[in-house]
Formats: sequence, structure tokens, C-alpha cells
Amino acid sequence: MTELATALGMAGFADVETTLAERPRTIRLAAETWDKLDDLWSGGRQRRSFNDAFNNGRAFLVAEDGLRGREPRLIEWTGGRKAPGDEVVPADLRVDHVYMISCKYLSKILHNLSPSRLFDVGLSREQRTTPGDWFQRVSLVELQKLYDVCISALDLQSELPALVQDTVAADRRFLAQALKGPWPEDALPCYLELCSVTSERTAALWSKSITARNRERWAWRLLRIGSAPYYVLGVSSSGSMRFRVATPWDFKQRYEVRDLVVGAEAAGQTRLSWAIHYRDLVVAEDAVVCGHVELRWGHGRFGGPPEAKVYLDTKHEDAPGYFNLEGSLR
Repeated sequence: MTELATALGMAGFADVETTLAERPRTIRLAAETWDKLDDLWSGGRQRRSFNDAFNNGRAFLVAEDGLRGREPRLIEWTGGRKAPGDEVVPADLRVDHVYMISCKYLSKILHNLSPSRLFDVGLSREQRTTPGDWFQRVSLVELQKLYDVCISALDLQSELPALVQDTVAADRRFLAQALKGPWPEDALPCYLELCSVTSERTAALWSKSITARNRERWAWRLLRIGSAPYYVLGVSSSGSMRFRVATPWDFKQRYEVRDLVVGAEAAGQTRLSWAIHYRDLVVAEDAVVCGHVELRWGHGRFGGPPEAKVYLDTKHEDAPGYFNLEGSLR
């Protein structure tokens, strides 16, 4: 909804209601999608979100770094489809085949991917990754211990394989359903041990892969600095976000990456920190941009291989390479 409401704001009409009534052909949507938007707007509960997103679209329409008041001929919505190839630009909308826009509404997630994709191949989509469960790969002993405690507490020894690596998808779905709610007795300490060991071993693997030669590329990929410029339109807890994101070429004109430091965090879950230390060459100041990674099951406990979610903890406006739409560098 917020992605499409952002698109509505670029169409050149005065408000959401008028734009929905007109259904501009500039925005390529199926009739049923327009109908859903009409229903959401008429329901009234989403009007603030509609208006916030619409105003972001309007801001892009008039911004000097955006469309400069020129109404677009074509606005395309990706509809959540995965971009093909080795593409790091997270575009939700594309305008006139040129302007790519990422819509960020109350989200600080930069990436959501497999741990192997992050730690083995440095966020590349084209390089091969090692398939399988990251917990099994780096912390099998601790994972098996947790598994043993859980199936014993739930009296599932006859229902599930003895070894966690022998479980299949149906077994994992069954166990995830059985483990809804609080952990069984004695399982929580095992889970915390699994998280701690996995965090420490993963941090060591990640740190080893970062060198003086590749840390700048790591920084670009973590911050989603892509080969083509794109825009971030959205809302954070502190207000609207309207940025143009630089390319690596732009980034190198302004910043020098000095270091990339990663480490394990004690957070009650598998969590790692990352910090990019850099020099702002224009103002001759050192700064740091920080974030973290969380590894967790995406479909309930033991429900499937863990996912890696990469978060930006620094405000977007304080991250290097993010320009506001009015032209001031943040």
C-alpha cells in the first residue's frame, strides 16, 4: 500500500482521493489492484499512511534531485518481485525507465538473505553459496543439544529423527508448531548457548573475510550503494525520509573507508555488530556508521534454515552516501 501510495503522489494530482478517482494510466496497475487501494482508502484506517506516502511521492515530483516538476510518463511497481542478476538496488518503483525508488516505511532492514549469501560471498547474488542450515554448519553440537532437550520435553522421540541433520521439511514444520509459546524447561539455556556460540564463530568467519583490499566494497554492499543511483522514500520514527543514494563513484569522491569492524553481541539471540569507520574528505572529519545482523529461524523454531537480517542502526540521514532530495548532503 505505501509503495503504491508513493507512486500516486508522483502522478501530479492534488491528493490521494483525486488520484484514486482518476486512476492515471501513468501508473501501470491491474484493475483489481486499483480496487484494493480504493477499499483501503475508503476504510479510513490507513489514511495517515496513505497521506505520508503520497506526500513523499509529491516531494520526489518537485525535488531538484528528482523529477523537477515534470510529470512522469510511466511509473512501474515491482510488486515484491525479486530482481534478476547481481543487483543491489532495492527498487520498489521505477519511473520513466530511469529513476529507481526504494520505499522504506518504518523499516531499518537493509538486507534479508541467507547467512551464506552474506558471510560466504559478500552479498553477491551471482556467486555460488553453500546450501544448508547455518546453525548446523557452525554450531551443530549446540544445535543437537537444544534439539534433544526439546523433543525429550515434548515426548517426540518416536515422531522425529534422532539427529537434527536428518530432519526433513515436514519434520521441521511439525517441531516448529509444537514449540510455539515458551521454550520447554531446560531448553532456554541451550538456546542461549547456541546463539552465543553461533555469534562468536560467525563473527570470526566474517572478520577473516574482510581485508584492507575489499572493505570498501563490503561497505558499499552493506549500505546498498549500487552501481546506479536510486532514491529512498519513506518514513522513520523521526519523520520523513527522502534521499538520493550515491553510486560507488560518488562515494569515493567524498569518503574514505578506514576500517570495517564486526563482532559478536550478547543479545539473547544470534546477533553480530558491524561498524564502518570512514573519513569525510570534504569536512576532514572521521565518523562511523553502525548496524547489526540478526540470525533467526524464519518459520518458527527449527522451522527451516535461519535467515540473516541486516539492520542499519545509524539514522539514514547520517549514513555516508545518502543525499537529501533538496540537494544537501547528509
